[in-house]
Amino acid sequence: MDLMRFITAILKGGMYVRASNEGRWANDVFSYVKRWSERLKAGALDEKKRARGANSAFSAMVKKELADYLTSWRMIILIALILLTCFGSLYTAMTTIRDALDSSEEAKEIAKGAYLFLKLFTVSDGTLPSFLTFVSFLGPLLGIALGFDAINSERSRGTLSRLMAQPIPRDYVINGKFVAALLLNAVLFFSLGLLVTALGILILGIPPTFEEFARIICFLLLCLVYIAFWLNLGILFSVVFRQAATSALSSMAVWLFFNLFYSMIVEVFAKPFLQSDAITSVEQAVGRQELVLGLMRLSPSYLFNESTTALLSPDVRTLGIVTVEQTAGAVAAPLPFSQSLLLIWPQATALIAATLICFAIAYWLFMRQEIRASG
Repeated sequence: MDLMRFITAILKGGMYVRASNEGRWANDVFSYVKRWSERLKAGALDEKKRARGANSAFSAMVKKELADYLTSWRMIILIALILLTCFGSLYTAMTTIRDALDSSEEAKEIAKGAYLFLKLFTVSDGTLPSFLTFVSFLGPLLGIALGFDAINSERSRGTLSRLMAQPIPRDYVINGKFVAALLLNAVLFFSLGLLVTALGILILGIPPTFEEFARIICFLLLCLVYIAFWLNLGILFSVVFRQAATSALSSMAVWLFFNLFYSMIVEVFAKPFLQSDAITSVEQAVGRQELVLGLMRLSPSYLFNESTTALLSPDVRTLGIVTVEQTAGAVAAPLPFSQSLLLIWPQATALIAATLICFAIAYWLFMRQEIRASG
């Protein structure tokens, strides 16, 4: 009997020890999980703080670049020149349209359905070029002026190495400069476009339709993409060359080549192919014309002019080569907005692709460059 009591006491003691060990193990596991959850929560908070700090650093760099642009005499003079020329072209366009409207009541009725507001951007009386011509000529100059010394000016002043010593990602430097310049262009051209629309309403007395307003917005977006291409080209040359003068001359050389000399070179190249004695069929003539047109479309300026012409002139129904058989039976009516977008979509896509390629090359070269304290 005493033996049975003794064995029972030993078993009870073992069960108590086992239960206490299991409770201690459960408490250890619970405290371990609690510590890891607190660490994960603290890490997430630290990650959020770092991300917030990085975003604030990037916004501070963008604001600093915007302040530098707005206080630069070079940019002030160039923006003033763009404003003066655009307002001059707007005045001539409004004078021409108003004289046409005052000629008869029938002209007013016709003008209400003839995309009158779009003519503010394309019409000229011959004394000054149109708004579109000024934008296509001065827009690249603005983009080049914003980008040709974006990186090499920091390097020559010795501030690039000090900027890289700060706890910020390296790509914030080039990204901040590009975003600041793009914001400045967006504010400038959208303000200018909306101001032209408002003055047109006040002077002409005819409000724009929804389709006209949509075409104007798309035109301003195309202007922004076109200027962004030349901006990225300037940034690319500022990364490649250490001297700002060299990058400026290189950017201007590319702009002059595509605006003046490229069309001449294509015409000289295509002249032997387009002679009448060398063409034996209609298909051969169309094929050679398409070859010349494809070569011309390698120019960003030609792509921009093609797309803006089709967007601001709904009467333009095609941008390619057509024959008399293809136009037979076609209705002479303006294209709707959706069809105009489909018509210019290849040109707009090519401009966007060229812009992204220039920025990607500049970004890759900048991230691989060695930056020393001596500049």
